[in-house]
Amino acid sequence: VQLQACGGGLVQAGGSLRVSCLVSGSIFSATGMGWYRQAPGKQRELVARISSLGATQYGDSVKGRFTISRDNAKNTVCLQMNGLKPEDTAVYYCKSGWSIAGGYWGQGTLVTVSS
Repeated sequence: VQLQACGGGLVQAGGSLRVSCLVSGSIFSATGMGWYRQAPGKQRELVARISSLGATQYGDSVKGRFTISRDNAKNTVCLQMNGLKPEDTAVYYCKSGWSIAGGYWGQGTLVTVSS
């Protein structure tokens, strides 16, 4: 199973960015997917996750600003990030599975939000 994330970059505060993750080698449609992030000196935290049936859950700090979605035909999970803040700066990782345990991790993509 391989997860390849892309779409990170540098954006000004208040701006938007979309990160995507392409999954290969698994039955994507039957798998929950999640986005996590890790800022320097901090623990990795859940940003958002989506079940195989489309149920979603968000971290408190991103509720109302970020949206997770999936396209089972393209084996892709995306995270649309609006209203970005400097504290959103982190490496964003996609992961297979609903929980943080088990599953597979992508390589991470850096999102930098300037003030």
